[in-house]
Amino acid sequence: MVHRNASMSAEGCRRLVERCENRPISHVAAEMGISRACASTWVNHYLRHGATGLHERSSVPHRSPRATSGATVATIDAWRRKWSAARITAELAHCGTMLDRRTVTRHPARLGLARRRFIDPAGASNRAPGRITAHWPGHMVHLDVKKVARIPDGGGCRMRGRDSVQTRAVDRAKSAGAAGGYLYLHSAVDGFSRLAYTEALGDEKGATAAAFLARAKVFFAAHGITHLYRVVTDNGTCYRLAVFSRIVGRRTKHRRAGRNLASGR
Repeated sequence: MVHRNASMSAEGCRRLVERCENRPISHVAAEMGISRACASTWVNHYLRHGATGLHERSSVPHRSPRATSGATVATIDAWRRKWSAARITAELAHCGTMLDRRTVTRHPARLGLARRRFIDPAGASNRAPGRITAHWPGHMVHLDVKKVARIPDGGGCRMRGRDSVQTRAVDRAKSAGAAGGYLYLHSAVDGFSRLAYTEALGDEKGATAAAFLARAKVFFAAHGITHLYRVVTDNGTCYRLAVFSRIVGRRTKHRRAGRNLASGR
């Protein structure tokens, strides 16, 4: 959608038509920075349809024989309140209506029912969080990384101001080679005993995460957890690399849960 003062809006087309009444179309097109063919198109629209032809018309086709029927859309609307798009697609196929799942997904989005929280009048989600329950020590070990900023003693520039003595001292220290930026807290938590091991490291690369897991295994072994049966992580890049998989080992299962809602952490 164009703004009202755009060169080829309805108002711009009206000015184009007025100028073309007494002047050649090619001259007016050159002044307005458009091609002669474009200017001629709008002039012909005006001659055929009047002022209405100066407005952009919708590109929606007049007929759509293969469009989803209104009865099917109403069925999707009713079933969306209790089923997912995949289940609705299967039920429609069972009833003899063959639709692609993407088509079924598109209709709830147009009806405002794409998200589960849109279905509930109070805005609550009807999806229960998944729980991963560990039954013995070492059954499930959760790994994650937390990125935290290195804040100078006494606060940063937002607390003291950019022109303060402390901020200038920090800038000089950074210029001299002092560490700045962020720290990455790598943590491993046993799901049964809640025994945790954390290290503050300089990055979250795959080699760093793999080395941390190796040290975490030594830490857990010193506390009686000699074998990790399953390692649960998110889909972070450092956990998807081959160097991390080698440290996990073949005897340990690695589950990558996309969200904390699904991993139960």
